[in-house]
Amino acid sequence: MLLANLDMDVLRTLAVAMDVGGFAKAAERLGRSQSAVSLQMRRLEDRVGRPLFQRQGRLLGLTEAGEVVLGYARRILALNDEAVAAARGIAVEGSVRFGVPQDFGDAWLPDVLARFARAHPQVHIEARVDRSMPLTEQVARGGLDLALAWACGPRAPSATVVARLPMVWIGPKGYARDRRDTVPLALFEAPCVFRQPGIEALDEAGLKWRLTFTTPSLAGLWAAAEAGLGVTVRTPFGLPAGVEILDAGCGLPKLPEAELRLHVADAELQPAAARLRDILLDEISMKISMRVAPKPRGTPRR
Repeated sequence: MLLANLDMDVLRTLAVAMDVGGFAKAAERLGRSQSAVSLQMRRLEDRVGRPLFQRQGRLLGLTEAGEVVLGYARRILALNDEAVAAARGIAVEGSVRFGVPQDFGDAWLPDVLARFARAHPQVHIEARVDRSMPLTEQVARGGLDLALAWACGPRAPSATVVARLPMVWIGPKGYARDRRDTVPLALFEAPCVFRQPGIEALDEAGLKWRLTFTTPSLAGLWAAAEAGLGVTVRTPFGLPAGVEILDAGCGLPKLPEAELRLHVADAELQPAAARLRDILLDEISMKISMRVAPKPRGTPRR
């Protein structure tokens, strides 16, 4: 069987279209006509031999095959961009200081660091893994060049929204809640982006709760949740093996979304910091699109 070669330019158009929310916006971003973008997508479907798009109400979504192609497209484009950056960026030197929330320290940071180091081996990297508020304060004081942080107040002019992720209830594997019982909570110490939304959701649902465990450490929070000391609130990303997302069967209320922002110290970043920013954003986009997050217990995997 002769395999088809996928056009890099077409794959980039696909990724842009999914990032910006449609062919019309992608055409505007890429400086092409909408008909040209649509033609590229039809050619991509012909190459793959499967339908990649489906209508979802008034919006255009991806089929299961489309999700698969998009995931591989992002990986192919990342390697391409990394190769170009490595060839052009050997002379980039200096240092870059950045921070990420604890959720991403173990799950995503190694991939970011590996990609950046391969492209820019002469750059000294200073990374800080911390809670969101200290990270944003460090950026504001000039102690960090850039930082990812969960939204913890009004958005500063130096911050941009890079993702909105669902908050979910998390507990030990096999957790079964008696709906007559008070809900035990294991939470970060205040202030915390996830603490108040969880408490408010329980109050609005008329559910009794009690705080059973507090900690400033994400590792401590996971340990408490895994040990069954209480349920907690985070996003579906970066969960350790001993916990799982709790489904609607546990009777816990729906939670809002968490906003992830990128804070930068200067509007014009130095080359090393700008490149690291691009890699951070690309890794976030790629992992979200590839559905790295686990699904709730009881939800069949596709």
